[in-house]
Amino acid sequence: MERIAFILLVLAIAACTGKEKKDYSNDLLLIEQVINNSIGWAKNKDLDLLYGVIANDTSFLEVHPGNRIVKGFSEFRESENFWMDPDFMAIRYEIRDLQIQISRSGTVAWWFGLLDDINEWKGQPANWENTRWTGVTEKRRGEWVIVQQHFSFAQP
Repeated sequence: MERIAFILLVLAIAACTGKEKKDYSNDLLLIEQVINNSIGWAKNKDLDLLYGVIANDTSFLEVHPGNRIVKGFSEFRESENFWMDPDFMAIRYEIRDLQIQISRSGTVAWWFGLLDDINEWKGQPANWENTRWTGVTEKRRGEWVIVQQHFSFAQP
């Protein structure tokens, strides 16, 4: 009985000190899929896929190069007419150097990567190349969603 109490005490101390390592490998795969879906939806203009990975509330925040800031899901949806316009065509995308870090609580994660988002508008290139992309995801009701993302271009 004393041995069981000792083992429980050791486990409790490890949990309190953060020395017990949790396996988040499945979550990392799910988060990577969320990140890919947030760009990859455009190829087939699958809004359900997009809206399934974006926080559907006022906490959503998206910062674009320049001075455009999107605050909240309702404002995010205002771009829908542009994306769904037949003159907009997603060609391909590539995410390089993707790094994802999950918090100790396992409910928040942040990422960094370089994005090439290759598109056309009225037959002309409309690309974001070598775009620095950072973001934050949160696990809500068992699903990972993007709550914040920031895109920027390096200045020479």
